[in-house]
Amino acid sequence: MAVLAEEKTTERGRLIARLATLLIRYAHPLSVLSCLAGLIALLLLPLLAKNTYISENALIPGSSNARYSNQEAKEANDLAKEILALKLSSMQNPVAIQSLLMQHMYETAEDVYFHNFLPPVNTFEPSSFFIDSSYSKRKEFKSINSSALGVNVVGIIRAPHGDGKEAIVLVTPFRSDNVDIGDALSLGLGFSLFRMFSRTIWLAKDIVWLAADSKYGAYAAVAAWLKDYHEPVFYYSSEFLKSSSPINSQNPAETKKLTFKQINYKKAGDFQRAGTIAAGLVFQVKETGIQIDKDRLDIYAEGCNGQMPNLDLINVVNFLAVHRQGLQVRVDSISHMLSWEWLACLGRMLEWLGNVVGGLNPGWKFGLSAFEYLHGAATLASSIYHQALGIPTGAHGAFRDYQVDAITLKMSPQFFLENETARMSFLLKLGRLLEGVVRSVNNLLEKFHQSFFLYFLTASSRFVSVGVYMIPFALLVVPLMILAASLCSYKHDSLSTFSKSDDKSGPLKHHEPEVTDINASQSATSNNPSGQDLNMKLGLNLQSQQWFVAAKVVLLVYLWASVIAMLPFLIYRFSIQASEMKLLIWVVLSCLTLLVGNSILGSPYTRFGVQHDAVNQFHMEGWVALKAFTLGATTIGLGIMSIINCAAALLGAIILVPMCLSVSPYKYFLKAGNVRKSLLMFLSIIFIVLAFPPVIVLTLKALLDDFSKVSIADLWNWTEILWASQSATYIYLFLVHIPCWVLCSYVLLYK
Repeated sequence: MAVLAEEKTTERGRLIARLATLLIRYAHPLSVLSCLAGLIALLLLPLLAKNTYISENALIPGSSNARYSNQEAKEANDLAKEILALKLSSMQNPVAIQSLLMQHMYETAEDVYFHNFLPPVNTFEPSSFFIDSSYSKRKEFKSINSSALGVNVVGIIRAPHGDGKEAIVLVTPFRSDNVDIGDALSLGLGFSLFRMFSRTIWLAKDIVWLAADSKYGAYAAVAAWLKDYHEPVFYYSSEFLKSSSPINSQNPAETKKLTFKQINYKKAGDFQRAGTIAAGLVFQVKETGIQIDKDRLDIYAEGCNGQMPNLDLINVVNFLAVHRQGLQVRVDSISHMLSWEWLACLGRMLEWLGNVVGGLNPGWKFGLSAFEYLHGAATLASSIYHQALGIPTGAHGAFRDYQVDAITLKMSPQFFLENETARMSFLLKLGRLLEGVVRSVNNLLEKFHQSFFLYFLTASSRFVSVGVYMIPFALLVVPLMILAASLCSYKHDSLSTFSKSDDKSGPLKHHEPEVTDINASQSATSNNPSGQDLNMKLGLNLQSQQWFVAAKVVLLVYLWASVIAMLPFLIYRFSIQASEMKLLIWVVLSCLTLLVGNSILGSPYTRFGVQHDAVNQFHMEGWVALKAFTLGATTIGLGIMSIINCAAALLGAIILVPMCLSVSPYKYFLKAGNVRKSLLMFLSIIFIVLAFPPVIVLTLKALLDDFSKVSIADLWNWTEILWASQSATYIYLFLVHIPCWVLCSYVLLYK
């Protein structure tokens, strides 16, 4: 039995060795086929998307009748009118709206308070990029004018059937300095829900309503409140905050003009908390400016570094909005893709193929209509882009920093908001929708965990799970490993060929450019055994030196990329306002640091100073080691990034893999002189140009906005946004993408 087991193990080892040999031997065609298969699989993702479904049975959306009635809608409308009238009558009071909200909330609940926060500091700070530091300091409070502070209003309803350990947060952003009718209706809707929940008896989780002062952005207001909620700072007293509050320091003359009842501001300044946040809902009423077919609901879910909320939360909102309130639910898509004719042709071809397959067997459900495929592809591209960018698409992203599931709902009416009858009907739908979502989350006994956290959306009711979209990513990355192994094998084979130069059959044929025969004098020398040993030792020495030079070049490029990643922090210290000038300084410093690094550590095209013909021949193969290191480093970088942000890794693989597979020294293409290799050189140059980071950034911005709005200053602005959002995509660009592009350029220009 032992002998039989040993024979099976040996046979299995031989089979693996044979498969590895076949992979290495046919590395180029296999790599090309795998890359094409990955791109085709990516185009088929809208076809492979599944319909959403609710995994957690406890949610049971729509199982009870809504209590939100016309009376609550009227209260919301009345408060909106009061806010708009207050805006017109007291333009000089910066906290008039907050005071009005405080009055109404104080009549409803006991736990109501103001929350003051500093405006966000837009600066490059390396420490805060890698380690999130406290957003506020005492000396900053002292140096900030009190009128510049943001003021949130927060109210808490304690659940009658709860133990205070969990809470649901409702967020209503509004511009305190320039409130519009949409903000006023959002605040009215939030208050009407808050008042209704104060009278309910079925609540098992606390309800927190946050009226977020978004004059510095909704994300900044919500992030500041969440930071104080989870990480309280005790080195300054509450009296200091109260004394710095613009509510206490406002002009007494302005205070007398207000007709609000007196509120205990000392108590209103104490920060209060509820339980652990189970979910967050950010909702806004926004007028589109045009008349649409149905009342619309837009869902935004992307958080920092591509984090997504549990899919069940989106499913509950979509189910209630479509099947209970009759709203048109949408997720963001790239509208420019809808006009791409080749994508429409692909959709029609897939639709025809689905009809053929369905005709063969009606049980096989395959294919979408061309219209559904086109819109699914545009939505999928937007989902991949926003996740890869790593920047939150709304204030809900602040919740994801604390692993809280949250989404942003932007609601647009069918008619203009000035129509009061249509406004009441619209508020009734939205109130019942939000009540239903709160009811479903209130039913949960634990956090969201049943459904997916890693997915792409192709529609509000269709998604692509991680098990599906990792297939094209794997097909794109595998060629890098196969080709790297093949290049390493090629170096060893070329060395053995070099040492056996007495055999006049010439070098073995591989997928890489063939090495020319050495001269007759070298062949004569190799017939001598001592000369053969000398050449063997010389070849081994040269091989190790070539790998050492390649490793040194790769290390230099990665060190250089780390340096230029920190240059924006230094440039920001200069008193320069123009983004174009900052970008120019960055480019010049980057080029200078690369030249200095090459002068210190040596050029990637360094020769060893040995003037033997065989040495020169062997030197011509030094780019093979450089390319092998490049492929290996890129594979590792994409693999690590797939753990942090799979969308960024997938988008990076689409750009980098074709460039890595096609690039080779241009001199070999010029010497070959045939059409196939000339075409390969042309593709190499095209892929390197398309993979140039500025070209990628400007192309993506043109797809999202418009080509006429693209400018060179967008590169610096994009860098600032990535840094300020602490997006891991910034690190990926400088530690994976740019080094790979520079190394591939070295390979193309290898002398």
